[in-house]
Amino acid sequence: MNILLITADDLNRDSVGAFGCPTADTTPRIDALAAEGVRFAHGHVTISVCQPSRSAILTGRYPHRSGGEGFFHLRKPDVPILPAILQAAGFRTGILGKITHSTPYATFEWDMAYDQPALGAGRNPAVYAAHARDFMTAAHRDERPFFLMANSHDPHRPFFGNDNTDWYESRPDEQPSAAVPSRVFHPEDVVTPGFLPDLPEVRREIAEYYSSARRCDDTVGALLDALDASGAADETLVLFLSDNGMAFPFAKTNCYLHSTATPLIARLPGTGIAGHLDDTHFVSGIDFVPTVLEAVGLPDPEGIDGKSFLPLLRGESQIGRDYLFTQFHQTAGKRNYPMRCVQDRRYGYIFNPWSNGTRVFRNESQAGRTFPAMHEAVPHDPEIAARVELFLHRVPEELYDFAADPDCHRNRFHDPDLRAVRDRLTTELERWMEATEDPALDAFRNRHSPEMLEQFMQQQALDLE
Repeated sequence: MNILLITADDLNRDSVGAFGCPTADTTPRIDALAAEGVRFAHGHVTISVCQPSRSAILTGRYPHRSGGEGFFHLRKPDVPILPAILQAAGFRTGILGKITHSTPYATFEWDMAYDQPALGAGRNPAVYAAHARDFMTAAHRDERPFFLMANSHDPHRPFFGNDNTDWYESRPDEQPSAAVPSRVFHPEDVVTPGFLPDLPEVRREIAEYYSSARRCDDTVGALLDALDASGAADETLVLFLSDNGMAFPFAKTNCYLHSTATPLIARLPGTGIAGHLDDTHFVSGIDFVPTVLEAVGLPDPEGIDGKSFLPLLRGESQIGRDYLFTQFHQTAGKRNYPMRCVQDRRYGYIFNPWSNGTRVFRNESQAGRTFPAMHEAVPHDPEIAARVELFLHRVPEELYDFAADPDCHRNRFHDPDLRAVRDRLTTELERWMEATEDPALDAFRNRHSPEMLEQFMQQQALDLE
């Protein structure tokens, strides 16, 4: 069995048509892949920022167990990584795009590697396809199975059509340029996500984002066409997901539903299952290593936290997938905002030990058009003012009813009607933190002590230097 792992960069799950995108015709090629395989209503990444998310995908471990919490290579030695395991078993390994963020150890050498400048700033579908064809041809020639990790740089900022896109057009003549999406969206074409206000500048930026999402979809289609042309499609497990949610407030670099929810699709040849929606089981980023290894007939390494979801691709069921645990540690700017979240299929509880009423949240989502537009609306709109205040300062504990409030507008933590839910989720979170030796466990157990939380924050700063 070959493996083709395709990732998007900052693509929200609900931006994909097959997952109910309210804006029409955003991702036709991804939708076609979903129609040929299984899509997961409860698929999530483990941590909602690029390099740590990808490290979790390629180690099968929670970030605090691998030493991959931030924008650095794994700090713990001797953690097995998926491409090295496969390479040692005879696989030809290749990567397109996001090499630093998708190579947990800097010393690992892929058999084929092309990064952002050689891929039209990671935004040229035809160039991705050409390299994929060459890679698959070489694997066939050498009679080796292949593992190809193809990472689009879309729809990461800056978005197509944005005022700041000159940076990826000004490349040396010998390097390919970024491509124009097969469809360009305009403000009147799009529906603003429910976790953002429908302001003119927000809608404008959402349209730019969807244009970039469409170019990501073009890349997915080009890669799948290359796979078909290689003749290896019937022997290849195809996996698609995004590394985290969109780079807007209340999505990427947080623990909200839209932060970690990912448009996870898997196509396993030979099952006869097509167009299936699994709306029962949680699947997490840490589950990819055991899934791939089971698919190719290799044993799991010791110490992984995930478990294979391969049985789900055959239409079977699995126990032990009732709760999901996610986390956050550090932004690309090296700012520490530790968070922990536990979800069941209806509710989500978030613990924010960094929130003390004065510490201010800063992340990439405050760039661009959306957050400045929200900030400008604060004096005139109390609802937006409350959202901006929550985003900047947060509160130590949050509880949301995803069935009634998937966009997480109403914190129900102090709602007496949900006391039993709150107690159940906090108990589950503490049990998980203890089992995984989470360094935030003592802070969680002393979460009503400002002094203990500040001690934890000071230690976190030392640990993640």
